[in-house]
Amino acid sequence: MVFSDPQSLSGKRILLVVGGGVAAYKALDLVRRLRERGAAVRAVLTAAAARFVTPLSFASLTGERVYEDLFSLTDEQEMGHIRLSREVDLVVVAPATAHLLARMAQGLADDLATTLLLATDKRTLVAPAMNLRMWLHPATQRNVAILRGDGALFVGPDEGEMACGEYGPGRMAEPLAIVAAIEAALRVDTRLPLPGAAPGPLAGRHVLVTSGPTREPIDPARFLSNRSSGKQGHAIAAAAARAGARVTLVSGPVEIADPQGVATRHVETAQQMLAAVEAALPADIFIGAAAVADWRVEPSADKIKKSASGAPPTLALRENPDILARVAQRGAGRPALVVGFAAETRDVLAHAQEKLARKGCDLIVANDVGAGVFGADSNEVHLVTRTGVQSWPRLGKDEVAARLVAYICESLAAGGTP
Repeated sequence: MVFSDPQSLSGKRILLVVGGGVAAYKALDLVRRLRERGAAVRAVLTAAAARFVTPLSFASLTGERVYEDLFSLTDEQEMGHIRLSREVDLVVVAPATAHLLARMAQGLADDLATTLLLATDKRTLVAPAMNLRMWLHPATQRNVAILRGDGALFVGPDEGEMACGEYGPGRMAEPLAIVAAIEAALRVDTRLPLPGAAPGPLAGRHVLVTSGPTREPIDPARFLSNRSSGKQGHAIAAAAARAGARVTLVSGPVEIADPQGVATRHVETAQQMLAAVEAALPADIFIGAAAVADWRVEPSADKIKKSASGAPPTLALRENPDILARVAQRGAGRPALVVGFAAETRDVLAHAQEKLARKGCDLIVANDVGAGVFGADSNEVHLVTRTGVQSWPRLGKDEVAARLVAYICESLAAGGTP
């Protein structure tokens, strides 16, 4: 089932900033779905957005005045732009065009939308939408990295056919996926706690997370590894830190930055990862998100050369330690909650349920890695426990992390495991 409460957003106030792209029409459906879940929505349209969809359409669906002009005396008298940016629970930018992302990243405030985005003290969730070449352009990716570093959350973009006829990443996430990301963002504060702030739901707990791939050397030049980027594990570590936990992250070799507020240990091989995990224990919660190599090779001291006969070399494989099973099956000192990941290409739920029982963990987060998940910014997961399955729609990996941490917090608050 999809984890969704018909009144999950009751009483929540959403400020929706609509950028000027053909995906602006999807923002109307997003408003409808937010209102169905009890949210109050105010819409701000850029000048370009108003050329794709009419302000009247948004006014009809939100039941509120629609804001467009920074210099409108009427709007400023009724609801000043500073007040408009503050009296909300979440700011959502959908669609966020390449142009709007660039203005946000540079901190420009040259119209009502960008002024609100610069003035708000609330979290911002961004749903990009643009041509695939624009999305993949280094300038856009730099802008996204800047915004992520500033604390913005992202949902999408999805892959699919564009209005221009091209196919690839750049489609705005579907409204239901954006709703799920909004629910996740409102469940857990996505910013690091400020000094003197009230303790988060995981305050006083130690969370141990593994992330990324491992590399098993074959010779000085080659190794066995996998395509894991570490994005999901790193996002989980960051979300746990934002929830107030003391977090230790054991990371394999990745090309992304260490998350803020997290003690990170860098390793290469599965054996090194096991040693780092055991050194970091005890922990209250263990989340094994790393893609640990099942096998290792007895490495050659010298680079392996091609033989004159052309026969392939013989590689002797040895099984690596099962880190998740070792942590889950500890006696004294076992974490109160052990979470594993299952990356499958078929029979995802069946394999995840078998892994849950065989390894003795409390929760398995399962996904289909045959769907271009490795290296992507989004994920579609299933939470498998002894009592059932929760299936979530495709979300940004930051949103999956926030939602998973919220789920863990709720489980612990209820006095048990999932």
